[in-house]
Amino acid sequence: MSKNSLIEMIAENSGFTKKDSEVALKAVLAAFSSALEQGEKVSIVGFGTFEVKERKARVGHNPVTREEIQIPASKAVTFKVSKNLKDRVNK
Repeated sequence: MSKNSLIEMIAENSGFTKKDSEVALKAVLAAFSSALEQGEKVSIVGFGTFEVKERKARVGHNPVTREEIQIPASKAVTFKVSKNLKDRVNK
């Protein structure tokens, strides 16, 4: 599903115009992004939880030359699906 198709679906289900649906979607995504940037967990009951996890620095290997390289520490956004959504997908 693309962003545009999501906007269309929001408009159909809510009765909003496509423009209002786009504004609403952008506001929700901005709120999610802001919370995750601050290290907060975003939990939506019945859907799932977005969370920022720390990845430690580690040693990797260049697959072509087999040379060791240092991979720096980083942060990654993870998603854990709720039981409700998992059950709906697995029907």
